Amino acid sequence: MVFSTYEFIFLFLPIVLIGYFLLSKLKNKKIQQIFLIIASLFFYGYYNVSYLSIILVSVIVNYGIAVLINKQYKKWLLVLGIIFNVVLLGYFKYSNFFIETFNHIVGTEFNLLNIILPLGISFFTFQQIAYLVGVYKKEEKIEDFITYMLFVTFFPYVISGPITTGKEIIGQFKDEKNKTVNYNNLSKGIYLFVIGLFKKIVIANTIALWVDNGYSSTSNMNFLATWIVVLTYTLQIYFDFSGYSDMAVGIAKMFNINLPYNFNSPYKANSVREFWRRWHITLSRFLTNYIYIPLGGSRKGKFRTYFNTLITFLVSGLWHGAAWTYVIWGGLHGLAIIVERIFDKVLAKIPIVIRKIFTFIFISITWVFFRAGNWSQVTNIFSGLVNFNVNLSEIGNLSYDGIFSFPAILNVAYIVVILIALLYVIFKCKNSNQMYEEFRLSKKNLIFIIILFVISVVHLNKVSTFIYFNF
Repeated sequence: MVFSTYEFIFLFLPIVLIGYFLLSKLKNKKIQQIFLIIASLFFYGYYNVSYLSIILVSVIVNYGIAVLINKQYKKWLLVLGIIFNVVLLGYFKYSNFFIETFNHIVGTEFNLLNIILPLGISFFTFQQIAYLVGVYKKEEKIEDFITYMLFVTFFPYVISGPITTGKEIIGQFKDEKNKTVNYNNLSKGIYLFVIGLFKKIVIANTIALWVDNGYSSTSNMNFLATWIVVLTYTLQIYFDFSGYSDMAVGIAKMFNINLPYNFNSPYKANSVREFWRRWHITLSRFLTNYIYIPLGGSRKGKFRTYFNTLITFLVSGLWHGAAWTYVIWGGLHGLAIIVERIFDKVLAKIPIVIRKIFTFIFISITWVFFRAGNWSQVTNIFSGLVNFNVNLSEIGNLSYDGIFSFPAILNVAYIVVILIALLYVIFKCKNSNQMYEEFRLSKKNLIFIIILFVISVVHLNKVSTFIYFNF
């Protein structure tokens, strides 16, 4: 199920909220957890019931290994658990990638496997690896199976994060005061959810058309049209994924659960290092704690630090997608951070505004590898970035939806005005985290959120899946 649908907003979420808090009147509070698990599994398996068997097997096996680790604290049990998770993720996500790569290098013609990638497998797999490591290090406690299963399957984050840890979430599930309705939390949660919904439905889905049109005709795009497509995708992926994250945090808050933020104005970063402290924060945390630091971090000299950085970002790229374009994207970010480390003192002398601009341009250009479906699109986009021919009709065609047709100059003005407005929002306005923290129930905020909600509902017919559902 998707957050930004009529079924979720007007049926699933209200029913689950009401049912959950009505069950708080019962003496046995475990029934509330079981109710949430059933609701979460329904949410997860809504479009494909076969997904359920995969997540259930993952939960059962990981819980069993965690219990054994807790009893014996044997390193080989931890290694076994990590291997299980890596193999499960590798089979479903990377089997065909490795077959295609092998066929290309060796010249063989092995058939690709008929595999459907389960939603959220990258997220719930990383989450459970972190839990196993936490149990081994005695940082996580073994809970009963019901609580553990709720921790893994909780529907606000099961498909696209944020990637949570047991010690920051499980205690909240067990806290008695969190099991009854809190109207302040409910109003804050609704507030953030609607902001996220607006980001996704109204902003991301609107400009997604420009990106799709641009990438479907990359061979002939000129300088301005290409740069607009590149900048538009930079904005689309931010409003899409941060919109999802806002909705996830908002929904959890309605159930009195505090999730970690995943975004903090990433495009305001003045370096690539800072960008990754602001973008997909919980993934950066995981990669730092379970890839970078175990490799040695920055404790073994400069060369080793650079090597560890590059490996971590190559893993990040591969985690995002089973294609070499993603690996290159991750590698470029790793190399950029290495360069920043080497020339740190020189870069510190450059005015912050200049550093912010160059960081934003670098991030935008490297998103090309992330979005492109094939190498020809990559090469065409980069050719277009330096193709100094100007054709306004190409810009106007980006907004063509096959229904309405306007003069090219009006389409160009429409695109440019929206782009400028969105760039102003991300660079100058408060982000949703700040708005959420400052939220107070007032007439002004009520009117604001009603307007956003009504506009979003009107646009629900534009619904599309979230970009990060693919990962």
